[in-house]
Amino acid sequence: MSLLDALGGAPAVHECSRAGCRTAASWSIGWRNPKIHGSDRVKVWVACDEHVDFLREFLAARDFPLTVGPLGSISEAGARSR
Repeated sequence: MSLLDALGGAPAVHECSRAGCRTAASWSIGWRNPKIHGSDRVKVWVACDEHVDFLREFLAARDFPLTVGPLGSISEAGARSR
């Protein structure tokens, strides 16, 4: 058994949250639906360079508060595992 196997394997690659996209993500989009989530509850989608604007605009069109930053810069506050 290698050290990598003992530690749980290779690090996970985060795939873009856009439906059907398998590209590695490089952006985090933190958002919440204020009708059902308090300000302490933030969900995070991840996006590739091609889809970050699409996902941001999708959420902004619904007037959801959101933050966009480099991958890993936004954490899910109070979130359960997806």
